[in-house]
Amino acid sequence: MNKTHWSPYEKYRQVRKEAKATGVLLVLLILFWCFAGFGLSGVQVEIFGLPLWAVMGSVGVWAFAIVGVSLLVRGVFRDMPLETSEEDRAEGGAAK
Repeated sequence: MNKTHWSPYEKYRQVRKEAKATGVLLVLLILFWCFAGFGLSGVQVEIFGLPLWAVMGSVGVWAFAIVGVSLLVRGVFRDMPLETSEEDRAEGGAAK
């Protein structure tokens, strides 16, 4: 959806959608970090001499975050002008 004109309400709805999706990703990252750090603590596997929980709790979370942000950018975030136009003000948008 590449729109040329966004009403103030459409901008508001899109910003809320992006904020909610970002919050969901944050919760998923925290849950993944807890599982990777604490859930794998009993596993006796080493990668490059480090325990699996340490690798997954750092590099794994980093990789999970990159994938999650990529999905947000491609599927949720939309490019829209942030300035208020004269049309928006006439429709009841915020004044400068």
